[in-house]
Amino acid sequence: MEEEEEEDEIHEHATRSPPSTGLDAGGGETSIDITALDGIVNVNAILTLAIFVGLAWNPSSSGAGDEGLSPPICVAGAQVEKDLVSFHVFAFASFLFSSLVALCLKQAVHLAGPHGRSARVNRALLRAGIVASAVGSVFGCGFLMLALVNVVQIKLGTLGCSGPALGAVVPLVTLIPAAMLIYSAIVFYAFTR
Repeated sequence: MEEEEEEDEIHEHATRSPPSTGLDAGGGETSIDITALDGIVNVNAILTLAIFVGLAWNPSSSGAGDEGLSPPICVAGAQVEKDLVSFHVFAFASFLFSSLVALCLKQAVHLAGPHGRSARVNRALLRAGIVASAVGSVFGCGFLMLALVNVVQIKLGTLGCSGPALGAVVPLVTLIPAAMLIYSAIVFYAFTR
């Protein structure tokens, strides 16, 4: 009789669901959140590498192949070079913010998972963090696009006077904002469902 009670108690303990963390209401939602955060961190890492490559390039030093790319009247001034560095730094700060928020959220989700001790994650706070991380990525992309516009002006001439510079910038300023708009719309759609 005592053994039956002990077996029932063991069976009840084994089949009891783990304590609720306040996070995983839908079962698969946490894995989707982790996947989204991983995607944000991976994209930010690639774009941050592009920023470092851009910062390593000295716009003032002309290589042998750079001479004659733009007419002397179209040469970009020192302000364009300063803006180039500023936009790279702003983009780096935005991507770093986005990545740090995403990594903190991932850590919080892992702590609140089935093996977590006592951590609890608020669903609304998690969503707000993902949106903040996405906004940081969008701002980083915007600043990186502006830095690339300045690279084009340094290499091909200012936008107002050089046809090749304008031809290079038009696809840049149409495709990147379009992609950012699509990304923002999908993030907004995901969080309203």
